[in-house]
Amino acid sequence: METGKQLISSFASKYAGKILIFVALLVGITCLLIFSALPEKKSDANKPATSASILDNPLALVLTPQSGDSPIDKEISRLQQQIRSGRNALAWLEQLGWAFVAKARESFDPGFYKLAEQCARCIEKRNPQSQEAMLLRGHVLQNLHRFKESETLSRRLVAQRGLSFDYGLLGDALMEQGKLSDAVEAYQRMMNLKPDLHAYARAAHMRWLKGDLAGAIEAMQLAVDAASPLNTESAAWVNTRLAMYLFQAGKFQEADQRCAIALSFQSNYPPALLLKGKMLLARNRFSEAVAALQNAARLNPLPEYQWTLADALRAAARENEASGIEAQLREHGVTNDPRTLALFLATRRESPETSLRLAKAELNSRSDVFTHDALAWSLAAAGKLSEAQSEIQRALAEGTEDGRLFFHAAMIASQAGHTADADRWLRKANELSHLLLPSERNQLQNAAASDAKQWASLAPNSKKTFSLGRNTARKTQAQTNT
Repeated sequence: METGKQLISSFASKYAGKILIFVALLVGITCLLIFSALPEKKSDANKPATSASILDNPLALVLTPQSGDSPIDKEISRLQQQIRSGRNALAWLEQLGWAFVAKARESFDPGFYKLAEQCARCIEKRNPQSQEAMLLRGHVLQNLHRFKESETLSRRLVAQRGLSFDYGLLGDALMEQGKLSDAVEAYQRMMNLKPDLHAYARAAHMRWLKGDLAGAIEAMQLAVDAASPLNTESAAWVNTRLAMYLFQAGKFQEADQRCAIALSFQSNYPPALLLKGKMLLARNRFSEAVAALQNAARLNPLPEYQWTLADALRAAARENEASGIEAQLREHGVTNDPRTLALFLATRRESPETSLRLAKAELNSRSDVFTHDALAWSLAAAGKLSEAQSEIQRALAEGTEDGRLFFHAAMIASQAGHTADADRWLRKANELSHLLLPSERNQLQNAAASDAKQWASLAPNSKKTFSLGRNTARKTQAQTNT
């Protein structure tokens, strides 16, 4: 087994851990009068506040009773009661903030991140220099994709105290902005200080970004081994990520097993259901894929989930349902995930101006390989091939092995008339074609069949079934026959 110092050559999970602080503070009974008038529904609590009085009283927001009877809901209620008691409230506020973070991860409701941010505000009102509040707020900013602000806070934390979680948060912010060398350094410091699930998971992701799939599997296995069955969300997450790496490696049976383990920790865990649906699509088991993906999209209606579900429905000859899901994606994608909406529109050859605008705006906040890819793909759809070639080179520069990256690189090279590059990327995309959505595989096979010369004029064939390509078809058949 590698030591902590050897583990990281590159890596990004999106969570920092909890650290406890006990600082005394008395909170007046008047807080009870404030929160008693607030709405009791979770959805109301998660909406942007419109009352100036409520905005001035973050404590009122975080003490609003929450519905639900899950373990984390009960923990939130317990912590709220401790704060109301007026004893040691700062420590309870910090714990409540991290409980809201856990609830956000479990429910995929970003409103709980905003409640966690209000907990940080409560702490900062009494202690403006609180490092605990800084870490909590930085983690919230990271999850709300405000990466530059998160980097600013995490650099302050690293300079002031330099705990493992501080370096983890800094690495996350740097990674999302495409500053991988600096991110590696931050993650390595995290690993040296505390080699645990969080450090191993980040190491795995960074290795994957750098094209080291075997190293990513090795590091994520360490994260899985370090997972506690008491923290079911974290256990489900790391098992899902390991399943994804195994799926990419063509180890379909092992990937299935890991996905099942993830779902044993949380039976309706959206990322695991999404991956399960994608693995079923790779085997052309469309009806089964639709069932898993419908559940995933219902629980987490983000564009990635909706796009995958729509492709599965269309492959299953359920055109009207697919169109309905895509209408939802177009309506809400700008708010929920503009980068994926840009990719979707560019793939469909729809609204190239919108796709390009969204991709450019996204690049202002995050500059990772996938945002450069989204911009390259949008530029190609808009006919700006010279710029598209520059952006796709940036997307490929880190060596990331990804079917969609290679597919886009092949199509852009083909449109630009670079035959040798197009052939090279087509071969690499074909090797990973099981990672693509059905409509993307259709385009890939059409391009390969026509030597990529007619791709610019091809419309997606929504009815046609497809094979997986020579390499992946053999791998899948070997697994499904066992």
